[in-house]
Amino acid sequence: MRRLARLWLRRVPWLPRPVRIALALACAAGSLAVVALDASRAPAQAPRPGPAPAAGTRIDPGLVPEGRALFVDGCSSCHGFDARGIPGVGPSLFDVPPGNADFYLRTGRMPLDYQRDEPERGRPAYGAREISALVSYVASLGPPGARIPRADPARGELGEGFDLFTEHCAGCHQVVGQGGLTIGARVPDLQSSEPTDIAEAVRMGPYLMPAFPESQISQSQLDSIARYVLYTRDPQDAGGWGLGHIGPIPEGMVAWLLAGSALLLVARLIGERTTS
Repeated sequence: MRRLARLWLRRVPWLPRPVRIALALACAAGSLAVVALDASRAPAQAPRPGPAPAAGTRIDPGLVPEGRALFVDGCSSCHGFDARGIPGVGPSLFDVPPGNADFYLRTGRMPLDYQRDEPERGRPAYGAREISALVSYVASLGPPGARIPRADPARGELGEGFDLFTEHCAGCHQVVGQGGLTIGARVPDLQSSEPTDIAEAVRMGPYLMPAFPESQISQSQLDSIARYVLYTRDPQDAGGWGLGHIGPIPEGMVAWLLAGSALLLVARLIGERTTS
């Protein structure tokens, strides 16, 4: 770029030097824009499918007594000793799908330190066997045969997942799954979410999130959403500058700052200084 600029300055001596400098900068910027456009139009390499869903929490009737003992010790103060809930404190766990209990326990959102706290992702309070026991106990309170929702990103389509996530989820989670704020809640980012977490959240609608039954989002669509969410962890920024994928507003501010600085530089080069 510097060589082209020097050649330009030498071959148009009839123009004032500031004008030649400004034109050289404009040509360089145009060349960079063309290169960026070509890169953005290049076909992106298809991302590798995410990992297949792990076995995760298991529902075992033999673990129900152990789960009942854990429930009385750690959960009954909010949900009652009979698991029918306490008004104003905790809901009943009868007829609750086992995926709900698994989601809250495995992601560390339960138990809460204070009943009015927003459930947020953290370190699980129980080990894998204890979670399976608690989930098995909750499953025993509902209809027989209930299962934990699963998602298999390897079966999903990335483009479909992007469309579905944009339509149903991006309004709160941002299109790149970085989370944000909404009325009455902090929206979590999805960068630590595993396929089972995504499936459970879609089906149950944790906290203020709406639930999406299979009549609204089918299993194949759920697989595609899970694949897209995993893709947002390391998206391809062909022809662009990701800036950490922190969202369109701060990214736009950076773009305006860079453009404004370039305009000031051009104005300084072609302008004339006046003295009072």
